[in-house]
Amino acid sequence: MQVVARPQELRERVAHWRRHGERIALVPTMGNLHPGHGSLVAEALRRAERVIVSVFVNPLQFGPNEDFASYPRTPQDDRELLEQLRVEMLFVPEVEDIYPRGQVSTARVHVPALEDILCGAYRPGHFMGVATVVTKLLNIVQPDVALFGEKDFQQLMIIRRAVTDLYMPVEIVGVPTAREADGLAMSSRNRYLTPEQRVLAPRIYAELSRARAAIEAGGEDYATIERSGYEALQQAGFRPDYFSVRDAATLADPGMPKDSARELVILTAARIGRARLIDNIRVRPRTKTPAG
Repeated sequence: MQVVARPQELRERVAHWRRHGERIALVPTMGNLHPGHGSLVAEALRRAERVIVSVFVNPLQFGPNEDFASYPRTPQDDRELLEQLRVEMLFVPEVEDIYPRGQVSTARVHVPALEDILCGAYRPGHFMGVATVVTKLLNIVQPDVALFGEKDFQQLMIIRRAVTDLYMPVEIVGVPTAREADGLAMSSRNRYLTPEQRVLAPRIYAELSRARAAIEAGGEDYATIERSGYEALQQAGFRPDYFSVRDAATLADPGMPKDSARELVILTAARIGRARLIDNIRVRPRTKTPAG
């Protein structure tokens, strides 16, 4: 596996692959890799001859009271895992490579209407930081396809919108959430959980599944379904930010009338101890039989 730190060196190597007609995939990460990242790499290997994984803990997407300094970093473990997965290149830029004029002076990418709701309401500026760094990485690498996990559904939608609106010639692929045997979505932040918190953590997926079952059974009172999920997580010991039913295509409130042809997504973010855990699950409302 080639390890590259400088954008110009990466571009030179990518240009060599392109001259040979090879398809290139990018998997952007913040490191501290786990089997969920492995599923992204596996999908990338199915879609391209050359796979690049980037590891960059992006300071622009962390708020002043968030965990940038303590975010888990495991560079040696990451390299060993990527070598086992047959990744062609690891891109590990420094902050000054991504923000050569500093974070304050850098051009920024905003995605209105999507970046300030749900997680964005609780982490102001977070999705601006995500959209900005992903745009930079896509412009540096210029891959044919880039892969992101569906666990952060809002992030995936924001990246897709930015790529579409800015006419970036790259296919964005969402990969289903990788889960532990008990349903907990795999996440680097799971390392923050104490043994007692780890036992409780699967309740998040259990409550999402319960909400999905209620909608599949014909439930249309989404406000009650949201309140039930929120309160259940509270009672289990979480500090939920939100538990919300949204239109899966727009993240808008489903509103009225209820459209059985439309896919919904149930999203939640909940804190326990040091960890802020996010997850989501999609559902189609039950199709109604026409009267008469």
